[in-house]
Amino acid sequence: MRWFARGCAATALLCLVVSGAVYGQGTPLAQAREFTHAQNYDPSLSPDGRLMVYISVVAGREQLFIRSIDGHVAQQLTRDTVDHEDPAWSPDGQTIAFVYLTSRDERIARMPAAGGGMELLTPASERAIHPSWTADSRRISYCTDDDLAPPKKNDADIKIIDLATGERRVLITGGINTYPVFSPDGRFIAFRRMLGRMNSEVFVADSDGRNARNLTNHPAFDGWPAWSPDGTRLAFASNRNGPYQIFVMRADGTDVRLVARTTGRGTAPQWSRDGTIYFTICQAVGDGADCEIFTAVAPS
Repeated sequence: MRWFARGCAATALLCLVVSGAVYGQGTPLAQAREFTHAQNYDPSLSPDGRLMVYISVVAGREQLFIRSIDGHVAQQLTRDTVDHEDPAWSPDGQTIAFVYLTSRDERIARMPAAGGGMELLTPASERAIHPSWTADSRRISYCTDDDLAPPKKNDADIKIIDLATGERRVLITGGINTYPVFSPDGRFIAFRRMLGRMNSEVFVADSDGRNARNLTNHPAFDGWPAWSPDGTRLAFASNRNGPYQIFVMRADGTDVRLVARTTGRGTAPQWSRDGTIYFTICQAVGDGADCEIFTAVAPS
């Protein structure tokens, strides 16, 4: 039985060693903090739903990237030393509109989706943001900047530019009007209108800017409208439940539904042909902040 006693003693010693090792490994020594942060946001889908253009911050600059929806292909579209914001893919799939942003300029620009030369469309005398295409890809709506002296808001007009002639004209004026987007059939334009310092609503008007009407009519901050591919619904972002989340409603403002329960700041929804909604969530992480693109299936 001496071998059994020796075996028990050895086993006990091994148990003590293992127990001590496990205990030591489980004792926290320092607070781990996230060191790297990513900023990818503001997606816009190609008409066939196979590709996405979005913003990714590289070396402190907002650059445009294109990637396939399956994630297998990614391509950097811009590589200069300015910022590029609010990308919008044309319905014919050929062109991407965006905001060309420097310390002095904030102008609507366009470039081929395949890459190549950039063309500035609005004058340097006008600070322009949020481009959106008409269904025929011949015109771009946009708005003047409502954040010239933040946090105070200033009046902003919605305008439209004819790409063939360069003619610009005002569609909607009076107050703070931003984020214009035409319906797929071209009959209506949805946009955000501020009715108070913290009250933003989603409005819709006829395509000529007339007959504007409030769709959301809620005391929260509603905005970032996006039409469904069939034009029967609108997605939008709102903080009516606390954090900014993505909602959908019918084109007449009824049947408002939450798309998904998310944390962080969810904004900038975009529809895909299959009913998937892509949107941005930004949130504080450790000592920094991350922005990433999320997806969720729109409620039926």
